[in-house]
Amino acid sequence: MENIQIKRVTLSHIALLQKIGRQTFHETFSSENTEENMKKYLEEGFSIDKLTTELKNEFSAFYFAILGEKVIGYLKLNMGPSQTEIQDQNALEIERIYVLQDFYGKKVGQLLFEKAMRIAHEKNVNYVWLGVWEKNLRAIRFYQKNGFVEFDRHIFSLGDEEQTDLMMKLELKEKNR
Repeated sequence: MENIQIKRVTLSHIALLQKIGRQTFHETFSSENTEENMKKYLEEGFSIDKLTTELKNEFSAFYFAILGEKVIGYLKLNMGPSQTEIQDQNALEIERIYVLQDFYGKKVGQLLFEKAMRIAHEKNVNYVWLGVWEKNLRAIRFYQKNGFVEFDRHIFSLGDEEQTDLMMKLELKEKNR
Protein backbone atom coordinates (compact mmCIF):
# COMPACT_ATOMS: atom_id res chain seq x y z
CA MET A 1 0.00 0.00 0.00
CA GLU A 2 1.34 3.36 -0.95
CA ASN A 3 1.47 6.56 1.05
CA ILE A 4 1.30 4.94 4.48
CA GLN A 5 3.26 7.05 6.91
CA ILE A 6 4.71 5.77 10.18
CA LYS A 7 4.69 8.51 12.82
CA ARG A 8 5.67 8.62 16.46
CA VAL A 9 2.72 8.93 18.85
CA THR A 10 2.79 11.74 21.41
CA LEU A 11 0.53 12.66 24.33
CA SER A 12 -1.43 14.92 22.02
CA HIS A 13 -2.55 11.77 20.15
CA ILE A 14 -3.78 9.89 23.23
CA ALA A 15 -7.46 9.79 22.19
CA LEU A 16 -6.49 8.34 18.79
CA LEU A 17 -4.20 5.81 20.48
CA GLN A 18 -6.98 4.73 22.82
CA LYS A 19 -9.42 4.40 19.92
CA ILE A 20 -7.11 2.38 17.63
CA GLY A 21 -5.90 0.27 20.55
CA ARG A 22 -9.39 -0.69 21.66
CA GLN A 23 -10.70 -1.22 18.14
CA THR A 24 -7.85 -3.43 16.92
CA PHE A 25 -7.72 -5.48 20.12
CA HIS A 26 -11.47 -6.04 19.93
CA GLU A 27 -11.33 -6.99 16.25
CA THR A 28 -8.46 -9.39 16.85
CA PHE A 29 -9.63 -11.18 19.99
CA SER A 30 -13.38 -10.72 20.61
CA SER A 31 -14.40 -13.87 18.73
CA GLU A 32 -12.29 -16.04 21.04
CA ASN A 33 -13.07 -14.37 24.38
CA THR A 34 -16.08 -13.57 26.54
CA GLU A 35 -17.68 -10.16 26.28
CA GLU A 36 -17.04 -9.56 30.02
CA ASN A 37 -13.32 -10.34 29.75
CA MET A 38 -12.96 -8.18 26.66
CA LYS A 39 -14.80 -5.25 28.26
CA LYS A 40 -12.64 -5.40 31.39
CA TYR A 41 -9.39 -5.60 29.43
CA LEU A 42 -10.32 -2.81 27.00
CA GLU A 43 -11.28 -0.49 29.88
CA GLU A 44 -8.16 -1.21 31.94
CA GLY A 45 -5.55 -1.89 29.26
CA PHE A 46 -6.45 1.17 27.22
CA SER A 47 -7.43 3.64 29.92
CA ILE A 48 -6.24 7.22 29.49
CA ASP A 49 -4.22 6.92 32.73
CA LYS A 50 -2.43 3.76 31.58
CA LEU A 51 -1.75 5.11 28.10
CA THR A 52 -0.47 8.41 29.55
CA THR A 53 1.99 6.52 31.76
CA GLU A 54 3.14 4.40 28.81
CA LEU A 55 3.56 7.43 26.53
CA LYS A 56 5.59 9.27 29.15
CA ASN A 57 7.90 6.28 29.67
CA GLU A 58 11.28 7.03 28.08
CA PHE A 59 11.86 3.30 27.45
CA SER A 60 8.66 2.78 25.43
CA ALA A 61 7.50 4.18 22.11
CA PHE A 62 4.33 4.05 20.06
CA TYR A 63 4.05 4.58 16.30
CA PHE A 64 0.95 5.01 14.15
CA ALA A 65 0.48 3.74 10.62
CA ILE A 66 -1.45 6.52 8.88
CA LEU A 67 -3.13 6.44 5.49
CA GLY A 68 -4.32 9.89 4.47
CA GLU A 69 -5.74 11.25 7.73
CA LYS A 70 -6.75 7.84 9.12
CA VAL A 71 -4.83 5.84 11.73
CA ILE A 72 -4.97 2.25 10.44
CA GLY A 73 -2.56 0.50 12.80
CA TYR A 74 0.03 0.97 15.49
CA LEU A 75 3.20 -0.39 17.02
CA LYS A 76 4.43 -0.39 20.63
CA LEU A 77 8.09 -1.01 21.48
CA ASN A 78 9.78 -1.47 24.84
CA MET A 79 13.44 -1.26 25.83
CA GLY A 80 15.29 -2.05 29.06
CA PRO A 81 13.16 -1.89 32.21
CA SER A 82 9.93 -1.34 30.24
CA GLN A 83 10.03 -4.79 28.67
CA THR A 84 7.19 -6.95 29.94
CA GLU A 85 9.24 -10.06 30.63
CA ILE A 86 12.92 -10.34 29.83
CA GLN A 87 14.14 -6.78 30.51
CA ASP A 88 17.46 -7.34 28.74
CA GLN A 89 19.37 -4.12 28.00
CA ASN A 90 20.50 -5.73 24.73
CA ALA A 91 16.99 -6.54 23.50
CA LEU A 92 13.97 -4.78 22.07
CA GLU A 93 10.43 -5.99 22.74
CA ILE A 94 7.67 -5.60 20.19
CA GLU A 95 4.74 -5.46 22.60
CA ARG A 96 2.10 -4.70 20.00
CA ILE A 97 1.60 -4.59 16.25
CA TYR A 98 -2.09 -4.15 15.49
CA VAL A 99 -3.81 -3.24 12.24
CA LEU A 100 -7.47 -2.57 11.50
CA GLN A 101 -9.09 -5.64 9.92
CA ASP A 102 -10.03 -3.65 6.81
CA PHE A 103 -6.30 -3.34 6.12
CA TYR A 104 -5.25 -6.96 6.70
CA GLY A 105 -3.16 -8.29 3.83
CA LYS A 106 -2.11 -4.81 2.71
CA LYS A 107 1.41 -4.88 4.23
CA VAL A 108 0.61 -2.41 7.03
CA GLY A 109 1.85 -4.83 9.69
CA GLN A 110 5.01 -5.38 7.65
CA LEU A 111 5.67 -1.62 7.51
CA LEU A 112 5.26 -1.38 11.29
CA PHE A 113 7.52 -4.42 11.75
CA GLU A 114 10.16 -2.85 9.50
CA LYS A 115 10.03 0.32 11.63
CA ALA A 116 10.65 -1.83 14.72
CA MET A 117 13.60 -3.50 13.01
CA ARG A 118 15.14 -0.15 12.00
CA ILE A 119 14.93 0.96 15.63
CA ALA A 120 16.42 -2.34 16.82
CA HIS A 121 19.39 -1.81 14.49
CA GLU A 122 19.76 1.83 15.58
CA LYS A 123 19.77 0.72 19.22
CA ASN A 124 22.29 -1.99 18.32
CA VAL A 125 20.40 -4.71 20.23
CA ASN A 126 21.27 -8.40 20.02
CA TYR A 127 17.71 -9.57 19.46
CA VAL A 128 14.05 -8.62 19.19
CA TRP A 129 11.42 -10.58 21.08
CA LEU A 130 7.66 -10.63 21.60
CA GLY A 131 4.78 -12.59 23.05
CA VAL A 132 1.88 -13.75 20.86
CA TRP A 133 -1.26 -15.64 21.89
CA GLU A 134 -1.00 -19.29 20.87
CA LYS A 135 -4.42 -19.04 19.17
CA ASN A 136 -3.43 -16.02 17.06
CA LEU A 137 -2.22 -18.14 14.14
CA ARG A 138 -2.20 -15.23 11.69
CA ALA A 139 0.28 -13.31 13.87
CA ILE A 140 2.39 -16.41 14.57
CA ARG A 141 2.74 -17.05 10.80
CA PHE A 142 3.63 -13.38 10.26
CA TYR A 143 6.43 -13.50 12.83
CA GLN A 144 7.72 -16.87 11.61
CA LYS A 145 7.81 -15.48 8.05
CA ASN A 146 9.96 -12.66 9.43
CA GLY A 147 12.44 -15.06 11.05
CA PHE A 148 11.16 -15.33 14.64
CA VAL A 149 11.35 -18.65 16.48
CA GLU A 150 9.59 -19.74 19.67
CA PHE A 151 11.82 -19.88 22.73
CA ASP A 152 9.44 -20.00 25.71
CA ARG A 153 5.85 -19.50 26.84
CA HIS A 154 4.17 -17.32 29.44
CA ILE A 155 0.70 -16.71 30.83
CA PHE A 156 -1.32 -13.66 29.83
CA SER A 157 -4.41 -12.81 31.88
CA LEU A 158 -7.44 -11.55 30.02
CA GLY A 159 -10.12 -10.83 32.59
CA ASP A 160 -10.63 -14.02 34.57
CA GLU A 161 -9.00 -16.25 31.96
CA GLU A 162 -5.36 -17.28 31.78
CA GLN A 163 -4.06 -17.70 28.24
CA THR A 164 -0.75 -18.98 26.91
CA ASP A 165 1.45 -16.69 24.86
CA LEU A 166 4.30 -18.02 22.78
CA MET A 167 7.45 -16.03 23.32
CA MET A 168 9.32 -15.57 20.06
CA LYS A 169 12.74 -14.16 19.29
CA LEU A 170 14.72 -12.93 16.30
CA GLU A 171 18.51 -12.93 16.80
CA LEU A 172 20.16 -9.92 15.15
CA LYS A 173 23.76 -10.72 16.02
CA GLU A 174 25.80 -13.21 17.98
CA LYS A 175 26.13 -12.42 21.64
CA ASN A 176 29.53 -11.14 22.68
CA ARG A 177 31.32 -13.92 24.48
